[in-house]
Amino acid sequence: METTGQDIAEALGLLLRRSTRARLYTGLTEGLGEAVDDLTYPVLSGLARTGSASAADLGREIGLDRTTVTRRADRLERSGLLERRPDPADGRATLLALTDDGRDVIATTRRRLAAGIEASLAGWPPDDARAFARLLRRFVEEGPFAPEPTD
Repeated sequence: METTGQDIAEALGLLLRRSTRARLYTGLTEGLGEAVDDLTYPVLSGLARTGSASAADLGREIGLDRTTVTRRADRLERSGLLERRPDPADGRATLLALTDDGRDVIATTRRRLAAGIEASLAGWPPDDARAFARLLRRFVEEGPFAPEPTD
């Protein structure tokens, strides 16, 4: 018999697979413009979480190398969804930042994601859905995915 930890690890493995993310991102970005797809969405989403960031810092956040982030950011910049700004801390460096249009795309994808989650929980008893949401939040905040404390 498997332990709870093994069950959760297997479920997370399925959830975190690249193919699962790509399928999710494709659905979230459908119809949002040529530049927004499963490859560029993580750049937009990462910037929405972090705020302005260098390509290297954003790459660490989303699990891509700086060169890949830069290529994807170029596409998004040409479409007006992000812009490059001088880094006030380093005059030689630039930061990537969402534009108003980029923030609108993120707002749309977040609404779509929330609606999809609501739809998949529609058959659950409401108390189960609320408990799942509460316990998942706790697991993310306190478990192995918890952010490292900052000094």
